[in-house]
Amino acid sequence: MFSAQDSVYMAQALRLAERGLYTTSPNPRVGCVLVADEKIVGSGWHERAGEPHAEVLALRESGMAAGGATAFVTLEPCSHHGRTPPCADALIAAGVVRVVVAVQDPNPQVAGQGIAKLCAAGIQVECGLMEAAARELNIGFFARMERGTPWLRSKIAASLDGRTALANGVSQWITGDAARLDVQYWRARSCAVLTGIDTVLADDARLNVREIETARQPLRVVLDSQLRMPLTARMLSEKNVLIYAAVRDPEKIAALEKTGASVSVLPDGNGKVDLPAVLRDLAQRGCNEVLVESGSTLNGALLRAGLVDELLLYLAPQFLGDAARGMAQLGELTKLDQRIVLKWQDVRQIGNDLRIMVKVEHV
Repeated sequence: MFSAQDSVYMAQALRLAERGLYTTSPNPRVGCVLVADEKIVGSGWHERAGEPHAEVLALRESGMAAGGATAFVTLEPCSHHGRTPPCADALIAAGVVRVVVAVQDPNPQVAGQGIAKLCAAGIQVECGLMEAAARELNIGFFARMERGTPWLRSKIAASLDGRTALANGVSQWITGDAARLDVQYWRARSCAVLTGIDTVLADDARLNVREIETARQPLRVVLDSQLRMPLTARMLSEKNVLIYAAVRDPEKIAALEKTGASVSVLPDGNGKVDLPAVLRDLAQRGCNEVLVESGSTLNGALLRAGLVDELLLYLAPQFLGDAARGMAQLGELTKLDQRIVLKWQDVRQIGNDLRIMVKVEHV
């Protein structure tokens, strides 16, 4: 169905899509390559919501050469009018004769309709080339569209014996400079960085992107059941903060909102914030990927609730001992079938530390 050369062109389209890794949200990252007579005549990638899509940019570059060309697109061309016109219509109008799509768009507004429109116009459409890579590139977008919650990635820095802080709470710094810089890139690609109020109180954490250039800062999300957020917290001085609470305290909420923060009350009935409701709300706000940077209490609660999709672990070559704090408070497991099963994704050395990526296997 697909030739080796088809794979070469789609790989190029995926590399183009990656250029939007930090900028496209809430839209997906998409790349497009136009090929005529075995030569690339146009290419493009989507950079920001509201700006031209990858197909349109590739068509602009190709000009008249698009007539009779093949388009390699990492995501099904859109078929609806949003902030921009339908890309399927643009491909049809340009005279493209074949479209190779990596993966169908999960957005209900598209979901096969773009492919159907192309086929109805007599264009040959083939779907599924390098689909796994295309889905992985937009893992958060697919999660939000298919299940109504963002992709939740929990970052944990720990010693080799799995300890994240001394018994007294001291944790700066377990990992080295290179690992901490690497975290900045994960923050930059995330739509939101989520933490618990205890982390804010202990570290006065800002959770913003630093030391690297970024076109936007992620939304900072704090789970603060009893509204203990200090009005002097550094995080509040940088705006773009969303606080989820379990209690309604009009006076404190008004004071927090005066700083520029937003407050949403989502109780779970037990005096805590409703974690699944938080994720559904973040999805409705357009969040594709959420990075968790918190302590063992919140990490444990999210894991026990089956809400964590992926763990981003930075392990430093050191031991902190049995009394130090662990990665996640899971409570006592009495049966092996209660364990959380993980799937290896990537292991590499970052500076003097190891970065391990594992996905949580939800059963």
